[in-house]
Amino acid sequence: MTILLNRSALTALLDVPACLDALRAGFVAAPAGTDARRIIAPLPGPGTATALIPGLLPGVPAYTVKVNAKFPDARPALRGVVCLHDLATGELLALLDSATVTAWRTGLAAALGTHALAPPEAGRVAVIGAGAQADLVLRGLAALRTVTALTVCDLDAGRAETFADRHGVALNVPAVTAPDPRAAAGRADIVVTATWARTPLLDAVAPGTHVTALGADEPGKSELAPGRPCTRPSGCPGRTSRSRGSRTAAPVPTPRRSPFSPDPWPFAADKTGRGSTSRLTSANGRNPWRTSPWSR
Repeated sequence: MTILLNRSALTALLDVPACLDALRAGFVAAPAGTDARRIIAPLPGPGTATALIPGLLPGVPAYTVKVNAKFPDARPALRGVVCLHDLATGELLALLDSATVTAWRTGLAAALGTHALAPPEAGRVAVIGAGAQADLVLRGLAALRTVTALTVCDLDAGRAETFADRHGVALNVPAVTAPDPRAAAGRADIVVTATWARTPLLDAVAPGTHVTALGADEPGKSELAPGRPCTRPSGCPGRTSRSRGSRTAAPVPTPRRSPFSPDPWPFAADKTGRGSTSRLTSANGRNPWRTSPWSR
């Protein structure tokens, strides 16, 4: 029998600490032996069709096929399914709502990367784009470190207020809104951008600020102005650091060993550079539900 797990069913089942543990284990797991493939095909209309095959983990007798329809002007912008198949027979074991799985994976993976790279004492967080991705990054960060203050910025002021009020109460911290991205970043040690921006919305941060950028996940999208010094994003050892859609000129430091594994992993990078250097984590964002031109 095939199990059907829609958004509400997944939300009721998923647990932030358990998902963080699973993601951490997945990042440091040995390769499964079969290279995964991501296929993106433009459509005659405004959207794209994407397939990711196969999803494998050593010791798990199943694999996944992820199929998405991405239409940036629709709500939700991403619709799709994750198919879970038996590895021995191909039997379809489960169908999962892809938007929910993607939101949890991307948001909590970004939280893990932020926690690994940001200074341990960093606790003032600014969120630019008050959507589902930022919600999960913040929930993940709160499970990993102490958040001491929250600033929220969104094109929709009401959405920013609601986000700040909800998380301020949940975290028992001061939570305010800011009128623009630079003002939000000026209040923070950690900045999370999770938007649909196609022109840079943040061009400067204070020395030592950590920036996690989720929005620039395809050509034409850009949240950060070029030229910001940063450490390498996931999967770019020894190259010029880049966030998808925006290239920086800063050379990438040699990665240090991961706090999760004896070997460097996708988020491992220099954690000691403070003072004048700001840091960037690129988190391969995927939008689950579009709510405004910024919010992912």
